[in-house]
Amino acid sequence: KRSVTMPNQVRRVVTFNDTAGKAVISSDSRVASHPGKRGDVHVTDLWMTDGSPPTLNGADPLGSIPVLPVKNGATFRVMEIGAHTDPHMHYTGTLDYIIVLEGVLEMKLGDGSKVTMKEGDFMVQRGTVHGWANPTDRPTRFATVILDAGGGFFEA
Repeated sequence: KRSVTMPNQVRRVVTFNDTAGKAVISSDSRVASHPGKRGDVHVTDLWMTDGSPPTLNGADPLGSIPVLPVKNGATFRVMEIGAHTDPHMHYTGTLDYIIVLEGVLEMKLGDGSKVTMKEGDFMVQRGTVHGWANPTDRPTRFATVILDAGGGFFEA
């Protein structure tokens, strides 16, 4: 495997309504990625909700976003996977919305089957044993919204 050089930042814009009810930008900044569990994966945490229903006010959660959402919560992040990365098989009891932004993303399922997605493809991942891979010569970047479904996490 090659060493991975990933984009280090994602632009993140957050809006809210001020005390007069006027829509304003509360934050427009670059958010740095951090290494995932493996050196060939980088994660940029963007937002989380801390229960149901989501609120439209409150503190910015940046800096305290867990790997999986809290009970009844959601996590929004960008994942970056280096070239020629094998799948890391795991289970998350979550409902995940995935959007491939750049490159090719391969998902291997617990039964050994695979699905290959390219830029602009979307997936709904519903609590399966799975692993993300990148079989190509260039990095892959995808966005994901992860919704708690009460199922936890384990290595497969």
